[in-house]
Amino acid sequence: MKKLRTFCLVASAVVVSACTTNPLTGRKSLQSGLLDGQLNAMALQQYNTTLQSAKVLKTGTSVDQVKKVGSRIKAASEQYYASIGRNQALQNYAWEFNVIDDKQKNAWCMPGGKVAVYTGILPITKDDTGMAVVLGHEVAHALAGHGNERITQAMMAQYGGAILGSTISNAQMAQIFQQAYPIGAQVVMLKYGRSQELDADQMGLYLMAMAGYDPRQSIPFWERMSSVETNSARPPEFLSTHPNPENRTADLQRYMPKALEYYKAAGGKL
Repeated sequence: MKKLRTFCLVASAVVVSACTTNPLTGRKSLQSGLLDGQLNAMALQQYNTTLQSAKVLKTGTSVDQVKKVGSRIKAASEQYYASIGRNQALQNYAWEFNVIDDKQKNAWCMPGGKVAVYTGILPITKDDTGMAVVLGHEVAHALAGHGNERITQAMMAQYGGAILGSTISNAQMAQIFQQAYPIGAQVVMLKYGRSQELDADQMGLYLMAMAGYDPRQSIPFWERMSSVETNSARPPEFLSTHPNPENRTADLQRYMPKALEYYKAAGGKL
């Protein structure tokens, strides 16, 4: 952590970046304050292009479920950020929750709150609470700025001290974004690092609890996902960079007391 703080101080002086702290987990990451507007605009364009090339469901129980659970996760996020005086951080979010008819066992949330859930994951989520685990985790990636962090890292690696300032072109930015978020129904989302997945696990657990979903049900959900991974020659994209099941369960159990506090405050029964 000491090395990260030192690096952030040096990097901020060179590339107009700063250490951002996740308000729910305390994790610090290097992100550019200049990237968010660009990322949201590019995410919207890419999201719309992806939906145009996919079979998006307009009605049905799965659509109703995703929109309902998504709305509650969204509301919980906004309420929490307002309670800590950071509601402006979400002012440029334009939330959308869509279901794509595709056998992929996957879901994702782009910067700015653009969410897609594939029907292939529905047998694993099973119910609203399982869906809340997925949406809480994916929304957490967006709220924590993990896309900003990864792209900042990529830009620093490619362009060094010139990045994030006046010398980097829109074309260069677009190229890196395109690598992170390819177009198409079979979109392969940006690969988050292990520390970012752990961050999203913890934050997502708290978000689902704030939204009134029992966080204890997160462990059975991840066990079901792990079972799919074990019985498949290729693990689901959703699990590609995630912690191993034993470590994830131990981490979730460590976060659970705090999550249950949020759940109780939201009216949940313990």
